Amino acid sequence: MLEWIVSGALLSGAFFMLVGSIGLLRLPDFYSRLHAPTKATTLGLASVLIASVLYVAGRGHGSVHEMLVLLFLFISAPVSAYMLVKAALRLNGESDRH
Repeated sequence: MLEWIVSGALLSGAFFMLVGSIGLLRLPDFYSRLHAPTKATTLGLASVLIASVLYVAGRGHGSVHEMLVLLFLFISAPVSAYMLVKAALRLNGESDRH
């Protein structure tokens, strides 16, 4: 049963990463292209890491590495996307409203 759950998490993770990558290539402007990888790819990587945690836990080993990577991902992805948008707004000559 655990193998099915791990396989499902891996497949859903691969699907979301594929959707994020296609969105990065196909969307028209910078802001849209930034949205696709920060949302879909983050969810995809989270699914793959959860599958890894479940697989390692099912074998009787404990590992905190995947959870630390997941925590760092959820902290750094929105911050980096925000900084990229702020830099793009400054380069386009739009003023800060905040």
